[in-house]
Amino acid sequence: MSESSLLVAFSKERPARLLADYLQSQGINAQYIVVSEGTRHGVELLEYQHWQNAKNIADEFIANPTALKYQEAAWQTGNTVTLPASSWFSVDVIFNALRQSPFTSLVLVICLLTYTLALIGISSPYEWLRILPLPTLIDNHQWWRLLGPAFIHFSTLHIVFNVLWWWMLGKQIEQTFGLSSLVLLFLFTAITSNVAQLIIDGPNFGGLSGVVYGLVGCVWWLGWLKPNWGIGFPKPIIIFLLLWLVVGFADILPMHMANTAHTTGLISGCLFALILSRFQLKNPSPDKDI
Repeated sequence: MSESSLLVAFSKERPARLLADYLQSQGINAQYIVVSEGTRHGVELLEYQHWQNAKNIADEFIANPTALKYQEAAWQTGNTVTLPASSWFSVDVIFNALRQSPFTSLVLVICLLTYTLALIGISSPYEWLRILPLPTLIDNHQWWRLLGPAFIHFSTLHIVFNVLWWWMLGKQIEQTFGLSSLVLLFLFTAITSNVAQLIIDGPNFGGLSGVVYGLVGCVWWLGWLKPNWGIGFPKPIIIFLLLWLVVGFADILPMHMANTAHTTGLISGCLFALILSRFQLKNPSPDKDI
C-alpha cells in the first residue's frame, strides 16, 4: 500500500468502516484497513482518479459522522476487515484491543480461564460460580452467584459461540458509550436472565448467551431508536438470531438450551437500549484522530 492511497485514518474502527462503506455506495473503490500495527484504522482509496471526490466526502463525514446516510450505506454494503497477515497475532494488536475494551476483555478472559481450568480437571471455579436456589442465596448471601452462570460453559462450541458474539458486540458498546454503560448492561442482563432461568428451570444451567442476547437486543433497538448514532445490526443477522431463539424453544437440537435466559436477556437488552436512548445527553460520535 502506498502512502498516497491512505485517504484518512482514525483511532477507532467504527468510523473507518462507516466511511469506507459510504464511499463504496457512491461508486468509489475504497476499503477499510488496519494500519500502524493495529493502533489506527484507515480508509484506503484503490483508484487514485477519485481522490478529490473521496477527500471531499471524507471531510463531510468528519464534520458530521453520525448522519443517517452513513449507517444506511453500512447496512447495504456490509463490513469486511483487511488485516495485514503479519498482524493477526501481533502482540501490539492484541494489547491495543484489550486496552480499548477493558471490560469486554475481562469477561472474555474469565470465561476462557474458567473453561480451560475445567478441561484440565479443576472444577472449583464452577462450584464457586454456579447459581443456587433463591432461598439458599437469601440464607448464605452469596449474591455473586446471580452473575456466576454467565462465566460457565459446558462445551467448546458453546463457549466459542458466546465469546465471539460478546467480543464483537461488547467492544462496540464499550467503545461507543463507555465502560460504565457496558458494565451496567452486563449486570442488568446477566442478573435478569439468570434469575428468570433459575425460577423456570432450576439451577442447573450456565453460559453467557443470556447476556449475548441482551447485547443483541440493545444494539438492535439502538439501531431502530437512534439510527443516527451509527450503531446497529444488519437485518439478516437479526433474523438469524431470532430464528435461533425459536429453534431453541422447538427443542429439536441435541443440546438443552436455556431458552428462558435467552428470551429474558433479549428483552432486558431492548429495555436498556430504550433507557440509554432517553438519557444519553448527546449523540456518540467517532473518535477522530486524523
